[in-house]
Formats: sequence, structure tokens, C-alpha cells
Amino acid sequence: MISGIIVSKGIALGKALLINLYKKNIKKEKISKKKIKLEIKKFLKSIKKSVNQIKKIKKYTEKKIGKDKSEIFEGHIMILQDDELSKDIINYINKKYTAEISTKKVIKKQIKKMRKIKNKYLKNRIIDIKDIGKRIIDNILNVNIKKLSKIDKKVILICKDLTPSETSEINKKNILGFITELGGETSHTSIIAKSLGIPAIVGVKNITKQVKNKDFIILDSINNEIYINPNKEIITLKKKIKKNFFKNKQKLEIFKNLKAITLDGKKIKIGANINKIDDICLAKKNGAQSIGLYRTEFLYMGKNRLPTEEEQFIVYKKIIEKMKNKEVIMRTLDIGGDKSCKYLNLPKEENPFLGYRAIRIYSKKINIIRTQLRAMLRASNFGKLKIMFPMIISLEEIYFLKKELKRAKKKLKEENISFNKNIKIGIMIETPAAALISDSLSKEVDFFSIGSNDLTQYTLAVDRGNDLVSHLYDPMHPSVMKLIKMVVKSSHKNGKWTGICGELASNPLATKFLIKIGIDEFSINSPEIPNIKKIIRKSYFKKKNKTF
Repeated sequence: MISGIIVSKGIALGKALLINLYKKNIKKEKISKKKIKLEIKKFLKSIKKSVNQIKKIKKYTEKKIGKDKSEIFEGHIMILQDDELSKDIINYINKKYTAEISTKKVIKKQIKKMRKIKNKYLKNRIIDIKDIGKRIIDNILNVNIKKLSKIDKKVILICKDLTPSETSEINKKNILGFITELGGETSHTSIIAKSLGIPAIVGVKNITKQVKNKDFIILDSINNEIYINPNKEIITLKKKIKKNFFKNKQKLEIFKNLKAITLDGKKIKIGANINKIDDICLAKKNGAQSIGLYRTEFLYMGKNRLPTEEEQFIVYKKIIEKMKNKEVIMRTLDIGGDKSCKYLNLPKEENPFLGYRAIRIYSKKINIIRTQLRAMLRASNFGKLKIMFPMIISLEEIYFLKKELKRAKKKLKEENISFNKNIKIGIMIETPAAALISDSLSKEVDFFSIGSNDLTQYTLAVDRGNDLVSHLYDPMHPSVMKLIKMVVKSSHKNGKWTGICGELASNPLATKFLIKIGIDEFSINSPEIPNIKKIIRKSYFKKKNKTF
């Protein structure tokens, strides 16, 4: 039995098909000066061809999977049409390298830079760059690109990696699922797999060496188990689990668009956590009533400069408009800890989670927060936007932020730029310090959102990313629960509300406790929404709840 990283739940049983990685005929020797113009021409022709291919894939994806997933390829087209990328590759060609070697060098250089970024989400963008580089080189060499939509037998794909463009062309009727050696849970490949509803496990080391073509495979991405040529007993068991999985999935479908209301009438708002515009469609599809957390830092990462006010405004406005007058809570930049931006030149720290991150950066780099607040205020004119500040530990920090917000409003008013003058502001409760003074903090803001991941980490003094101590990381530890209860009580006492947006919010074991202590909003990962709604709708608290 083998395991990896689950990216799309389900069970598939079938024969393996290994996608062989062919070696491209890339010549390493340098070219003569006479051939430089010819190589540049070959490269530019390849870019044009690649753009046309991606446009067709985008159209196919929109038709077969959905418009929001097709937007992934808009990003691919933008990279292909990026003048800087072409300039870098042509510079190498001018140094007498072939078009394919020049492309390979530039793509490799970009990937090397991205690998230095600690954030998992951005590391998973590497596969997009690889996908684009592979396509450019294939077209330079006139390699016939194999389409997965042409596979006419029912198989489970086994490969080193799958690119987003390959995954989007998967024929669901014949490709039952896939297993890859590389990849992560937030890659575009994984996002497309979830949308297709295809069982998928990635990050399985040496799977291509362990499996042969036509081996019988069980891909169980519910329990994270892969079997190669299993016995009849395991096959019978997995078929039964598969049947039950589909039954339960169908039952949960009815909860998507129902209100999250307990049997005794308590209404709970259910929002979704998002990182980018693409995530909104999945959130709405799963029945999200709002966006409870938009992590704006992903707009800043993977770039070589700060996003401008206009760039931010366009993205914020799009998110608000896509939610069609439903609430959107945007968290201001939370850089530091496990998220970094090279161009900010943040110092290397022994313990970044206890150091220079989030709000602590604002006062030293004041233009960052000023630009972001202006963009958010401008966007607030197009829907129900609320602003949330991270990593608060004192009243002084709130006074500072409110002063900056007042300043931004004044400047926009002077420039005759409209915005919501009564915009609501909230803070993240993710430190024990904030929880302990929550009574005072709640008098200064409109709402709280508990970041249970960091609150757990800081309360228990456990780095959740450290394998040596991660077993001690327990969001349901009595000390964490006591702090959460204290925060809710403080906010309600002062007529404010409290939401929760960490992993604890999507933990079914914690749902009833969180409702009982008075949590007003759950903001969770989209696929978990139907299940949490189901638990809420079956809960009853007015009388003594014997099942609690």
C-alpha cells in the first residue's frame, strides 16, 4: 500500500497507463552568428503557435469544466505574451544558443527563483511555468503534443507530473483517476482534478518505477491508499467503499444551497476562504453565503515588485462583483512567517512566526498599507466589502490602523473618488494576547475573525510545520477552546460578532462546540461547506443536548 497527497477525493479501480516521458532532441552545441535570426524566428513562431493552442484549450475547458477554470489558461496566455519572457529568451539566442536551449535556460532560471519561496501555494505555480516552457520547446522542435482526450480505454494515469493544460483535456469517461510523483494540493492541476471530480493523489515518490502498464490499480483518495495488483478481498472492500462514497456525496448535495440553521433556529453564516478570483466559482457552487477571508497576500507574491493601487483595485473590484452583493471580507497584507516577497527585502529570522510579519511591517513600509487601503476603499463602492487586519496584539495597533484608514478616506474625498464611508473593519484573533484583551479590542472594531491555525500554534508553542513537534499541534486543546470561548463572549458583550476562519472551522468534530459557544460565522474551504451545513442543520441546543 502506497500513499501521497490527496487532491481530489474518490475511488477508482482499473488498469494503469504510464505516460512515458520522452527525451526531446535538444542540441547543446552553440549556433553560428548567421543562424541567430532563424532561431529568433523559430522562437517567435512557437510563441504564436503556443498562444493559439492555449486559446483552444481555454475554450475547451470553458465548455467541458466551466468558465472559472478556463481562466487559469488566461494566465498562461499572459505569460506567453509577456515581453520580458521573450526578451530574456531572445537575449540567450543572441549569445548563440538555440531557441530551445534558450527557452530551457530561462524557464529553469524562473523555476529556481520560485523554489526559494517557502509558500506552498506559490511553489505549486512552478508546474504552470513548466507547462508553458514544455509547450514552447515542443513547438520549436515540432513535437506532436499527445492529447489525453484521445485516450480511448478506461485507465488510471500514472506519470511524473501532469500539467494544467494536459489535465483540462482529460476525458472523464476513460481516465478514471491519476497518480503523479510531483505536485501539491493547491496546484492548478489539482484544482482542475477537483472540478472534474476525478480521484487523484499526487506527490507519490517513485510511483512510475513501481507500476507497470496494465497493472491493476486501486486509487483510494478518500483514505490515501494506492494498491498495485491487490487481492480479491481488498478489491471487494474498496468497491463497497466506492459505492458508499457516492451515496454520501449525493446526500450532501442537497445541503449546498440550504441555509445553515440549527433545529432550534440559530442562524450561522457560512463563508469561504479564498486566495484568488478563480476560487469564487467553487465557493458559490458549494453554497458559500459570503467570502469570510480573502488572503490578499497572494496578489503580492510571485512578483518582482509591489502591485500598484490600480492593479489591486481591479482585482478587488472583480471579486466583489463576482459575489453579487454578498459580503466579502478582505484581509490586508499578511507577509512574513511562511510567506515571503523577495522584493520587500525582509530580514532572515530564526523564528519568522514570532518576528517581522503582517501589521508589524506596515509602520516601517507605510506606503504598502496606504496603497492597499486606497484600493480597498475604492473597491468598496461596488458591493459589501469589509476590511480585516491581521496579527493584532494591542489597542495601539488598532489606533494606528484606524488613523491610516481615516487618512485614506480623507485623501479620496479630496480627489472626488467615491467609496463606502461607513465601511466595517475587523481584526484577526490569532494570538493569545489578542484573545486575552478581546473585551477592550471589541470596543474599537466591528467584528472578530479567529485564525485558529496561528492561535493554536502560539498558545501551545508548537510550530505546526515542524515534524518533530507537529504531533503536539491540537486545535481542540482545552486552552485553545477556552480562549475562543473568551473571545466570543467579549464580542457579544459589546454587540459585535465573531467568526472563525482557520482549519478548525471545517473540522466536523468541533462544529457543535463552536455553535454552542456562540460562533456567528464559519469561513471554510469550499468543498467542506455541504458537510458543515449538514452538521449545523442537525444540531439542537435549546434543551440539554445529550449527543454533545
